[in-house]
Amino acid sequence: MNEQKDIFAEKELGKTADIGLIRRLCPFVAPYKLLVIVALILMAGVTVLELAVPYVTKVAIDKYIVPEHAAEDQVTPGLSAKAPVSKPDSAQNSDRAAEKKTPGDRTSDIQGLNSTAIILLIIILLNLAVNFAHVMLMEYTAQNIMHDLRLTLFSHIQRLSISFFNRNPVGRLVTRVTNDIQNMHEMLTSVIIFVLKDIFLVIGITAVLFAIDWRLSLAVYAIFPLVFYAGFKFAKTARQAFRVLRIKAAEINTRFAETIGGIGIIQLFGQEKNNYEKFREINHENFLAGMKQITVFAMFMPFIELMSSVGLAIVIFAGGSGILAGRVSLGELVIFISYIRMFFRPIRDIAEKYNITQNALSSAERIFLILDEQDRLPEAEQQHAAPVPQRFEQITARNVWFGYTPEEPVLKGIDFSLPAGRTMAVVGPTGAGKTSLINLLVRFYDPDYGTIKINGTDIRNFRTADLRSKIALVSQDPFLFSGSIFHNIFGENSNPDPETVKRVLTQSRSRSFIERMPEGIETLLAEQGATLSSGQRQLISIARALAADPEFIIFDEATSYIDSETEASIQEAMAGLMTERTVIVIAHRLSTAKIADTILVMHHGRIIEAGSHEQLMAKDGFYRRLVEVEG
Repeated sequence: MNEQKDIFAEKELGKTADIGLIRRLCPFVAPYKLLVIVALILMAGVTVLELAVPYVTKVAIDKYIVPEHAAEDQVTPGLSAKAPVSKPDSAQNSDRAAEKKTPGDRTSDIQGLNSTAIILLIIILLNLAVNFAHVMLMEYTAQNIMHDLRLTLFSHIQRLSISFFNRNPVGRLVTRVTNDIQNMHEMLTSVIIFVLKDIFLVIGITAVLFAIDWRLSLAVYAIFPLVFYAGFKFAKTARQAFRVLRIKAAEINTRFAETIGGIGIIQLFGQEKNNYEKFREINHENFLAGMKQITVFAMFMPFIELMSSVGLAIVIFAGGSGILAGRVSLGELVIFISYIRMFFRPIRDIAEKYNITQNALSSAERIFLILDEQDRLPEAEQQHAAPVPQRFEQITARNVWFGYTPEEPVLKGIDFSLPAGRTMAVVGPTGAGKTSLINLLVRFYDPDYGTIKINGTDIRNFRTADLRSKIALVSQDPFLFSGSIFHNIFGENSNPDPETVKRVLTQSRSRSFIERMPEGIETLLAEQGATLSSGQRQLISIARALAADPEFIIFDEATSYIDSETEASIQEAMAGLMTERTVIVIAHRLSTAKIADTILVMHHGRIIEAGSHEQLMAKDGFYRRLVEVEG
């Protein structure tokens, strides 16, 4: 039962490396590698343009606002300690005249400032254009990658065996295809677009700062080992929190899906309170996991802010000392302040996006767990597969053993032979193995031992899709898809002529009630045909089988839930469907079995009697007692 709770939670997800998950995404990125390369080039361009703004500001300060000749006129450190130097009156008059000419003398500086302002405007506009192109290109690429990943996952799930779906609730699988894929999309769009740019920016800032003043850069970067260590610890703790969140989200979806699917039973037996308590417990566990993730994040972000302030204080102290010593210019101090503030901004961005990243990587783990799942029936390769015969001359089972778990066999030594055009009924009490036998015939499962053959060829040697194209199954609780009645009968891509449609509806005895529907055969059905009666759903199921024109028909207790009047219509429809076809009927009502050429009586997974209705009644055995009990 632990497997039912969460099959994926039992696997050792903690050993999965982030780089390994990212590497597994590479095959989905490969078709768009040219777009990715162009996006990276644009990203580098955005980084250069953003780095250029503070540098141009530095040039404006050092060259035009506080140029070197103006700095030399300022009082230098220690000058006040010296005795003032007296100047002749004529020299003093000359200095006063120079001071009056200062505004006119800085005309070139003003022109330089105008040019610098224009350059800054051009850089900003160019940055806007390049950044727009980069974001759109990455978004387009990410949308395509997620499109391909979702199709791959959906296609893979469709090919998995029925036993996989028996172990995994619908809610969990829906979470994988919807929420988890969406998380991956957010990572590729919200994270990669900005985080990669931020990484480029950090590298660029580091290179520029060390090129300007390596001593001041070393003073600032002394705190970075502490920042990186905190980031590593944050990553390790946050990853586990997000793993738990993904599990709890899947459990919530599973519980909710089961509640909606079984709401009638829950209300009928007054289980609302108990079901609520179970959901409340799962929801509370999800709340605790969310709070743990928030707590980790709330501790890391203030720490990054603190380190940003410490870094800024180091720049002001060391840079200011450098200005006083004449080693650092005012422009260099300004650019250091700008770059340090710019440096911690991407670190904050990376931290803010880290929750999305970890959420996405936790989702990626579970997506790839499904893609790694190989629980499917062995499939004959196209070049080695035997062709499915056009006519089933003989269907045989020889010493077939089967169990859903190895230690509990459900079918034990089943033997039978069914010639073409004959009808065989299978009867027996609940749990005798009737439906399990059908699951083997349509190859939802393979026998653990023994063989099922068609015209002497083991059905495992046929391609499963080719085999099932010759088989139709009418189950006791037919599944109808949301959509029109026409599509439920003939499929999404078929285009039968009007005569074929009329013949199928007439032979299936469904024509009369379909024509009474508001839009006739184009009437849209609710989910699982909820607006139809059980009998109407069954007749549509029979019409679907007729439209497929199968060679082999299986009725799995097709009249179990039907009233006597509707049963008569269904029996007529079944009779039309059975004409000149090989048929197996799983009979819940023994009156249905009487029409069969051969009846197999099953009990505890074995065939205990076989023969026609008259032969079995004459034996005075188990079958006769079943008939007498039914009365």
